[in-house]
Amino acid sequence: MVFLLSACAACTQGPDYVRPSVEVPVDYRFDEGLTTTPDTATWWNAFDDEVLNGLIREAIASNRDLRVATARVDEFAAVLRGTQSQGRPQVGYGGNVSRERTIVEGTDIQSTASNFGAILTASWEIDLWGRIRRETEAARANLLATQEARRGVILTLVASVINSYVTLLDLDSRLRIAETTLAARAQSVSLYRARREGGTISDFEMAQILAEYESAVAAIPDLQQAIAQQENALSILLGRNPGPIPRGRNLDTIHSPTVPASLPAELLTRRPDILQAEQQLIASNALIGAARALYFPRISLTALGGLASVALGNLFSGTARAWSFVGEVAGPIYTGGGIAAANQQAEARREQSLAAYERTIQNAFREVEDALVAVRTSREVEESYERRVAQLDRGVTLARLRYDNGYSDMLDVLDTERGLFSAQLSLAAAKADRYRALVSLYRALGGDWIDEAEQLSASAATPEPALVRRP
Repeated sequence: MVFLLSACAACTQGPDYVRPSVEVPVDYRFDEGLTTTPDTATWWNAFDDEVLNGLIREAIASNRDLRVATARVDEFAAVLRGTQSQGRPQVGYGGNVSRERTIVEGTDIQSTASNFGAILTASWEIDLWGRIRRETEAARANLLATQEARRGVILTLVASVINSYVTLLDLDSRLRIAETTLAARAQSVSLYRARREGGTISDFEMAQILAEYESAVAAIPDLQQAIAQQENALSILLGRNPGPIPRGRNLDTIHSPTVPASLPAELLTRRPDILQAEQQLIASNALIGAARALYFPRISLTALGGLASVALGNLFSGTARAWSFVGEVAGPIYTGGGIAAANQQAEARREQSLAAYERTIQNAFREVEDALVAVRTSREVEESYERRVAQLDRGVTLARLRYDNGYSDMLDVLDTERGLFSAQLSLAAAKADRYRALVSLYRALGGDWIDEAEQLSASAATPEPALVRRP
């Protein structure tokens, strides 16, 4: 038996999978001084916002896209079990009942007969050429690919929740700036209206002041609309109907996570999309062997045993028994090029999977590089806007003093106030961009924190999906 199994394994058709060699850069272009050790495995805890942590847990438990991905894992686990069953003995049963009546015309001769039968069948296809083994290998790789796809959904989901939450805090900050600006301009309108009545300013200057006041008024509804729409979008990510979203910290007090250390070569074993593409390549490679096995005959063994009786009560005690044992060999002679076409299709799919795998790796490197440069430049942009806001804030004070002392006109004051309002809004956006760049970097690196999120997802799933670990 051991010899037979060894011989069968040696006859397996098709190439064994070997991971393709790809060009991997030694270092990232923009990682100088950026990489440090992350603070925690569940890196989103580094934001130090319990409300955000709760939203992430809720999304992992209730997001519909993740539930779809989990169900696909269960589906492909069942496909694997179905494929494996083809290489195992198949046992079945059957039964029959018949009743006949015979009448001879012109005579009183007639007879009635009953027949009862039961059979037990067994069959087994000997996988001498490895077709079933290759199909099982492909099914297992497809299952692993769906598991990696599920991990990719978790990765994207967590990043999307954090980005949506940061965007919400960004809009909240802009709304506070707009409301503060509106309140200040309302005071200015009251002050300058009194001056206009006293004849110290002109109608033209008063019209300019009112126009700036209305621009602040118009900014608030747009921000309120954007906040409501962002809350609705985040609600869907959480698996809720659209509705309000609680806040924890604001954009100025939320903590900033450290940038994780990573090397380009680590992406090949960490990014779910790369691992998914590799498993799809493994499946395509295995199906080449399954296609090549079509050239060879199928060998199967079939056994049948049965009982027959004219009375149901004597079915298992009677003497009528029958059995048969058949060995069958069936193979192709001429298929009109069908088997050759099947092999060409399998090889073409493997080439497609290889190209997709290499493209996924290149895209992963690009995403990391883009995120690294975004982290660096967003920090520089934020620092620049902080300096700009400080200077414009001082400039507004000086412009008002110059106007009150007759050294400048109202247009200078309004221009400086307008510049400060715009810079404050841009500073809030720059802060949010820096946080979003950090989130994009964590997502691009596909770090080990996904394991923590996957455990949260598995504990929330009902029933828990059948998972096959990567080799």
